[in-house]
Amino acid sequence: MNRLAQDLETSGVSPADIDGFEIANISRREFLKDLALTGLVLAAGVPQLLQADETAAPAQAEKFGAEAMPHGWVDNPLVFVAIAADGAVTIVCHRSEMGQGVRTSLPMVVADEMEADWERVKVVQAPGDEVRFGNQDTDGSRSTRHFFQPMRRVGAAARQMLETAAARHWRVAISEVRAERHAVLHIPTGRTLDYGALAKAAAKLPVPARDSLRLKTADQFRYIGKGKQGLYDGRDIVSGAAQYGIDIHLKDMLYAVAARPPVLGGKVVSYDASAAMKVPGVVKVVELPSSPLPADFNPLGGVAVIARNTWAAIQGRKALKIEWDHGPHAGYDSAAYKAELEAAVRAPGKVVRNEGDVDIALQNAAKRLEAEYYAPHLAQAPMEPPAATVRIANGACEVWTCTQAPQLTRERVAKWLKLPVAKVTVHVTLLGGGFGRKSKPDYVIEAALLSKAMRGKPVKMTWTREDDLRHSYFHTVSLERLEAGLDAAGKPVAWLHRTAAPSISSTFGPDSKQQMPVELGMGVINNPFAIPNLRIENPPAAAHTRIGWFRSVSNIPRAFAIQSFVAELAAAAGRDHRDFLLELLGPDRRIDPRDLKDMWNQGESPVLYPLDTGRLRRVIETASRESGWGRPAQAGRGLGLAAHYSFVTYVAVVVDVAVDVGGKLSIPRVDIAVDCGPQVNPERIRSQLEGACIMGVSLATLGEISFKDGAVVQDNFHTYQLTRIDDAPREIRVHLLPSAEYDAPLGGVGEPGVPPIAPALCNAIFAATGQRIRELPIRDQLLKD
Repeated sequence: MNRLAQDLETSGVSPADIDGFEIANISRREFLKDLALTGLVLAAGVPQLLQADETAAPAQAEKFGAEAMPHGWVDNPLVFVAIAADGAVTIVCHRSEMGQGVRTSLPMVVADEMEADWERVKVVQAPGDEVRFGNQDTDGSRSTRHFFQPMRRVGAAARQMLETAAARHWRVAISEVRAERHAVLHIPTGRTLDYGALAKAAAKLPVPARDSLRLKTADQFRYIGKGKQGLYDGRDIVSGAAQYGIDIHLKDMLYAVAARPPVLGGKVVSYDASAAMKVPGVVKVVELPSSPLPADFNPLGGVAVIARNTWAAIQGRKALKIEWDHGPHAGYDSAAYKAELEAAVRAPGKVVRNEGDVDIALQNAAKRLEAEYYAPHLAQAPMEPPAATVRIANGACEVWTCTQAPQLTRERVAKWLKLPVAKVTVHVTLLGGGFGRKSKPDYVIEAALLSKAMRGKPVKMTWTREDDLRHSYFHTVSLERLEAGLDAAGKPVAWLHRTAAPSISSTFGPDSKQQMPVELGMGVINNPFAIPNLRIENPPAAAHTRIGWFRSVSNIPRAFAIQSFVAELAAAAGRDHRDFLLELLGPDRRIDPRDLKDMWNQGESPVLYPLDTGRLRRVIETASRESGWGRPAQAGRGLGLAAHYSFVTYVAVVVDVAVDVGGKLSIPRVDIAVDCGPQVNPERIRSQLEGACIMGVSLATLGEISFKDGAVVQDNFHTYQLTRIDDAPREIRVHLLPSAEYDAPLGGVGEPGVPPIAPALCNAIFAATGQRIRELPIRDQLLKD
């Protein structure tokens, strides 16, 4: 039995009855019911006392971090913690678990601060309700970064309430008691009271004011920074017992798949469902409404087949006869579009940063280099494709789905069903990967529309692998052109970077051809190199498909281009690549991102999060030292280096490659150095970096979504291949730069490991073979005839 089912069972709800699969009720209705039965004390309440106070700051003050996110943060223990009479502690996780371990890390922080025994802790998943829990958008490598301190305060407040209850029980001074391992100790006498015995009295106490909380010091942490706790859901995940969105089953449920327009903006002209209706098990065929462009998070439209099982629905879909109007993007062709991007970057574009006089410096340079780097569209391709189940009854709607954005899902479903938001409940399951795809609720809206069409009967919408690869919100295609001038000593004196890529903003607005500050702030406009003459331009690029977030987003093509070009400059100057890169960074300095025209700065305060070139230098030095940089290499072997700053974390990578005489590539080892500030769960950080490395290798060597006649060419893992175990790095070594300053700002972890992999790999290939890769994926570019 998986943990979610266990949670339900212990709450008195049968796990066999999915109608009881209402995690929300653990903290709401079931909590309140159990409160009367078992004496739960820190039951869910209204998060008024310790919610971010928006009135405390001037209305015009700019907000950063979690405060700048929709609904900010909440640190009320009454929202996140419950203690049963037997002492069992239940902690609510309000972020989505998609493999990054957030259902372990954030509850672990609460447990540590409240001195709870992790073995007596249960974790339950919050439903979509940001007013209650704070922001729930699980993206941008923000979960631990934004909620480490609020979760510490949740735990500390609960601990102090329990200590106060014990002191009052014993009628002793609060200074004479101390919470320790799930109990409160009276220090002079050695008497103890378990949390379960104190719960009811603690519940009657006011929540301590935020400024009265006593947070632990680093040396007092029992779990934080130790990395000794396994994944809360680990056993279920590896045994196959875990339940994901695609596993949901409700009584009398129907199953649906849909035929969607092959081309973005297409729509149904006519269809014939007579053959589909003859397929045994097919119940109904429903036309989904087409949505005008821009795509937003709206369903693509098409024709859905509803059946008594998914297989019958798929067979019914095959039998449909549909005439499509392919719309304005029917001519989208990847090869032709690449030529358009090349033309765009060879002409001046919108200047987004300009220092010195690049043109004069290039004219006077002793040596001048230029190069263009191409990165194709990418698909998130999570192992679990999108899936959602919706039931509508008594004027309310319930959703079960694998989503990174439960609150947004709730709001969009309410809008499409014309229901008040309060009438929509979104239950969040585990996610079998997300990588940005499951931030968009189009597939949930489809299920809601079909449930409505079936008079509220529960309907599960399943996207097949082919559906997901053909109709995703793809990572943008890009062309990066770089020019540089070297002086007689081989030192860079001029740098021109033109970046052309369809913007994510095109998904939300018509005729959007320029990149947003958030995209330009991902590794291009915030270039930290100490070069006197620097200009960055953004030529226009039109979008012809849905452009969306992808793990690391625009950092991927920028790191590939910039870090490859630096290696090319070093080779042209006859310099060691690492030494050249360190010299390019200049002296250690903390740069205000606004001085680099970076008005986004990952959404974080420029004061708390300056761009620190000293930290970037240290990860480069660490990765190169640990890899044995500079050691003699055998024929066909080479080391490649790259470093990148993203999501306010610094990462450097050295890849060791071997290329045989036939051009077969293998990767004996990868060394990754990471400075993400304080480390809450080191093992999760290592896992994130290891996974990012595998994904980065996969994208660099194989990843490509291409278009022909407006439609995606790839349709499954035989055409959109991923790195398999025999082509994966043999060894991945992650080196965490130490930091014990737990009051210091945290960096993100989920995404920063991906961007430097491709350039480090390509630089290693150059070192091994002398062949420079400027177009991804590498695929068969190394193979010899």
